[in-house]
Amino acid sequence: MSPAIRFRIPRGVLLAVLATGLIAAGGCAALGLKHPETAPYPLPTVDRPSPTAKASARPDGATLSDEQAQAALINETDLGAPWTATRGAATWRDGLLKARTTAGECQRLLDALYSDELLGAPARVAVGLDDADTEAQLRYQIGARRPADVDAVLAWLRTMPVRCARFTATTELGLVEDVQVMEAPLPEVGDARQGLRVTVATTTSDDEEYLLTMDLAAVRVGEDSFAFTNAGLGDVPNDATQAAVQIGALRLADIRKQGLAQV
Repeated sequence: MSPAIRFRIPRGVLLAVLATGLIAAGGCAALGLKHPETAPYPLPTVDRPSPTAKASARPDGATLSDEQAQAALINETDLGAPWTATRGAATWRDGLLKARTTAGECQRLLDALYSDELLGAPARVAVGLDDADTEAQLRYQIGARRPADVDAVLAWLRTMPVRCARFTATTELGLVEDVQVMEAPLPEVGDARQGLRVTVATTTSDDEEYLLTMDLAAVRVGEDSFAFTNAGLGDVPNDATQAAVQIGALRLADIRKQGLAQV
């Protein structure tokens, strides 16, 4: 396996050009894991069908029950210290990922990263974890799509390092970003998988340079799937990405093995 790629910038920096917009929109003046006291938890939660509904009858093709979907999520215990439950979306999401580009399908990629629709549709259930040491944030989701649909998304993601290897985007506040997309190796688990490493670099009007590094992983395990991003303005721990892939695949397989699916 290739060595982990690590990008380093000083931690705890403020992005002055974005600060005004972030204060107005969400009460945060810094990019990172600084959340307002009343920060919402924006990640989706398990949707609740009627008690008599069967998992296999879901229109999205999902076959996991509500309990299984919840149990399939990873948590801070799986990754260990310094990972903790998130307090909300990192402020760099609006500041850097909410951007526009004219580079073909690259806009679709930016939209997927910003909306967390990594498998091409809203997640069935999701969880966020924060790394207090590096200020990285991991957003993990269980998919609610048919295997063929997931495979189509994986095939599309596989083209991104070629079609969107490098392109420019512009944020709502006018910052021009240099975006690069590279293939990222993942553990050979599950039936199909794809990993990407995306970097977003920008320079403010006062010559401050900033770099967002994001690992994306999407995996299908039989009829089920999961995906996540691990990202931050600093050193993004690739070991957490590798661990989340392995743990996530084993957990989904174990849930199926227990024979608890209502199919």
